[in-house]
Amino acid sequence: MILIADGGSTKTEWCVAENGKQAQRIITKGMNPYFQSEEEISGEIQSALLPELQTATFDAVYFYGAGCLPEKIPIVQRALGKHLPAETIAVNSDMLAAARGLSGRKPGIVCILGTGSNSCFYDGEKVAGNVSPLGFILGDEGSGAVLGKLLVGDLLKNQLPAGLKEKFLKQFDLTPGMIIERVYRQPFPNRFLASLSPFLAQNIDIPEIRALTLNAFKAFLNRNVKQYDYQQYKVHFVGSVAYYYKEILEEAIRDCGMQLGNIMQAPMEGLVLYHFIAE
Repeated sequence: MILIADGGSTKTEWCVAENGKQAQRIITKGMNPYFQSEEEISGEIQSALLPELQTATFDAVYFYGAGCLPEKIPIVQRALGKHLPAETIAVNSDMLAAARGLSGRKPGIVCILGTGSNSCFYDGEKVAGNVSPLGFILGDEGSGAVLGKLLVGDLLKNQLPAGLKEKFLKQFDLTPGMIIERVYRQPFPNRFLASLSPFLAQNIDIPEIRALTLNAFKAFLNRNVKQYDYQQYKVHFVGSVAYYYKEILEEAIRDCGMQLGNIMQAPMEGLVLYHFIAE
């Protein structure tokens, strides 16, 4: 029996797998060692995960997560080890989770479009090339956080059709001052901005909204994916943004001359299969 975690900035999906099948699924808050301490991650495991598990004893624990850079991996390993004793505790990036979940053991270009964005060239075994996403301030093109940032910026600077700003502020019960407070003075502004991005999907028939979304995806493809051998390999996508904006993403891919592979909301099903075969 193994435990697999797919950790993002907003939520973490845990899957207990036995004999290649999902036996239990649990959702907790996001766990990102780039922004959170070992104590915070450990506390979330103890308070939110352990009470839901039917057992805390596993043959192996595989944690894939946003912010799991080489220097941050020990933070997550220690937090897991405190509560989930297992012979194997492996921590890897969410990028490798996407690659293994979507491409298995075949090479391809794999992209994440969720709260944040990322991309890589996967050679069938490991992440062999990666353009740094740089986070939502400097990069993260096409992500929920950047879509939210672009939306709010255009609304507050009156760049979108009349009435949309008032509709937006009423729907989310916000004022311009509250938005500034949440973005500049409170923790996790990326999560806050990403939570506003569904407004785009709800109003996607408005030409200006559709253009904003399409251009955000083209920016992701032009600034990231075009640095890989996109003419030879298909481009795969995983994440809530990729999944819910599938039609516009497909249009952006066509416009950029790329070959579309799989688009999935989450990589867990593929990860379970990957580790079952690997075992």
